Amino acid sequence: MKNPSQEQQHTANNALLFWTGLLMGGLVGAVVMLLLAPQSGKETRGQIQHKGIELRDQAAGTVEDTVAQVRQTTQQIAGDVREKAEELQQHGQDIFNAQREELSTFLAGNNDEIKIS
Repeated sequence: MKNPSQEQQHTANNALLFWTGLLMGGLVGAVVMLLLAPQSGKETRGQIQHKGIELRDQAAGTVEDTVAQVRQTTQQIAGDVREKAEELQQHGQDIFNAQREELSTFLAGNNDEIKIS
């Protein structure tokens, strides 16, 4: 069974793979389309250059979105870990206080029976 952080990482990885595949497919399709187009070499090279710039900008946007998503997921996981640590600390403090109270009660009840030589 996967824990929530593994599921979030798996989801982020799937999203990254999807966008990478989409980008690569778009690039290959654009290059093939431009190379097979019935126009002059100069026009084709200009279109390839223009399309390359456009795809570079799209890739940069995709990378920025993916980084933002990873940061958000990381912050969420860190917050969850902090919250759990605080809960465990409080639980430990509660156990300590309960044990101290039991010991105080025990010592108060047996105070008359304890003889110091």
